[in-house]
Amino acid sequence: MTSHGSAQAVPIHRAFVGGEWIETNDLREIRSPYSGDVVALSCEASQALVTRAVEEASLAFETFSRTSRHMRSRLLLAMASGIQDKRSELTSRIVEEAGKPVRLADAEVTRAVTTFTIAAEEAKRFGGEIVPIDIEPTGRAYAPATVYYVPRGPVLAITPFNFPLNLVAHKVAPALAVGAPVLLKPAPQTPGPAALLAQIFSDACRQVSDGVEQVPAAAFQLVSATNDLIGEAVRDPRLHVLSFTGSAAVGVQLQAAALGKRVVLELGGDAAVLVHEDANLQRAAARCAFGAYAFSGQVCISVQRMFVHESVFAKFQEIYLSELQKIKWGDPHDPSTLAGPMIDARAAERVESWVNQAKKGGAHVSTHGAAQGNLLPPALVEDAPPNCLLCTEEAFGPVAVLGRYTNTPSAIELVNRSKYGLQAGIFTNNLTFVRAAVEGLRVGGLLINEVPTYRADNAPYGGTKASGLGREGVRYAMQEYSEARTVIEWIG
Repeated sequence: MTSHGSAQAVPIHRAFVGGEWIETNDLREIRSPYSGDVVALSCEASQALVTRAVEEASLAFETFSRTSRHMRSRLLLAMASGIQDKRSELTSRIVEEAGKPVRLADAEVTRAVTTFTIAAEEAKRFGGEIVPIDIEPTGRAYAPATVYYVPRGPVLAITPFNFPLNLVAHKVAPALAVGAPVLLKPAPQTPGPAALLAQIFSDACRQVSDGVEQVPAAAFQLVSATNDLIGEAVRDPRLHVLSFTGSAAVGVQLQAAALGKRVVLELGGDAAVLVHEDANLQRAAARCAFGAYAFSGQVCISVQRMFVHESVFAKFQEIYLSELQKIKWGDPHDPSTLAGPMIDARAAERVESWVNQAKKGGAHVSTHGAAQGNLLPPALVEDAPPNCLLCTEEAFGPVAVLGRYTNTPSAIELVNRSKYGLQAGIFTNNLTFVRAAVEGLRVGGLLINEVPTYRADNAPYGGTKASGLGREGVRYAMQEYSEARTVIEWIG
C-alpha cells in the first residue's frame, strides 16, 4: 500500500464489480520491470468488496445463463472489435507492466482478438447432442435422448503476469460464450490489460443490449486482491468453477481449497525439444533459440531442454551458438528486442542462482553479455548435472539446457524424465521417430518440426502430470465450464 503525490500522473486501475468502477483507498504501485518507474496504481479490494463480487456473480448467473446464443455471440464480437480498437493502449500496457517486448505484446493483442472471435463463433454452435436410446429392447419406448450442455455456474478466473491479455481472454471469452459470469483476479504485477478489457466489456454491453435481452453488468467482474481474500472466494460454494494459470505449487494448493468445484489448472512446464539425425538443423536451431529466449523465457512452454542426436550434436551446437549471438535483448520498447527484462529482481536473482548452481556442478555456460538489473543475457547451458534445478524445475527465464541422445528409446526417456508434461517439440522427417514420439511422450501437446512454444488458440491446450488438469482452447474450455443435462422422453 502506498500513497504519494504522483498518483494522478499514472493510471489507476479500479475494481469493476456489478457494473461499477470502484476506487479503493488501498493503492499498490505497479512498476515497470525495465525502468523501475511507477507506471500505474492498482486499487486493492477489501474483504467486503470481494464478497460483494461473489454475490453479484451468483445473482447474475440466473439471468446470464438464460441469454440467447445470439446475444452472447454479439457480445463477444463487440469485445473482439473493442480489443482491436484499443490495440495501441493494450500493447502499451503490456509492455509497461509486464516488460514484454513490443512486437510480442502486439502479437498478444492480435491473439486476443482471435480468441474472442472464436468464442463468438463457438457460442452459436456449442449446444449438445442427440443420443439414441433404442439400443436394447426397453429403450424402444423412449425417444432419442437430448443432451444439453449448460453452464455449471459462475467462474473464478486467476491469471498470471506473462500473458496479461490473452490468458485472461482464454478464461473470460469461453465463460461468456456459455453464459457463465466470470470473476477475474489478474496477476498483481499486470492488472492494466484486464482493467482495459473490463472497460471494453462494459462498452460492448451497451452496444448489444436491446429491448429483448440485456447482458447482466456482473457477467464480467474484476478485482485485485490478496491471496488470502481470493482464497475465501476459492472456497465459496457460490462459485462453481475455478480456472487457474500459474505455478504448480500454487495450483495444488488451490485445488485442495476448491473442494467440490470444477477445477481447470494450467500449470508449469520445462518444455523439451528432440532434434533427430535427419532434422533441418538450421531451422531447428533458429526456432529453438526463439522458443527459449522470447520474452526472456517467461512462457510456460518456452524451450528449456534440448536433446540432439549424437550424430548431429556438434553441428547443431555450432549453429545454435550462432543463433544465440543474434538474439536482441534489452529495452522492450525497441521493435527488434526479443528478450526484455525479467518480471522483477527476485525472478532474475533466482534464474541467475540456478545457472550458477549448474556451473558449480561442472556445466559450461554460453551467453553474450552480463546481467543488468532485471535484464539477463540469453544463456545456453551444456553438460548440466541431471539433478540441478535447471534440469528438474521450470526455469521460466532466458536459459536453455543442451544434451544429447543415442537412440529413440533414450530420447523418449530423457523427455519423460521430467515431472512436467505440457508440450514438446521434435524436428525430424522420420515417420517412425514421429510415431514413437506420439505414442511415447507424456505431454499434452506435441509439435512436429516446430518448437513447443507455439500454441493455437482454437486447439485443446493443457498438460499431464504436474503441468495441469483439464484443457483450454476456446471450445475445450467451454466444455470444462459446462455440464451435461440429459433429457429422456417416454413415448410408449
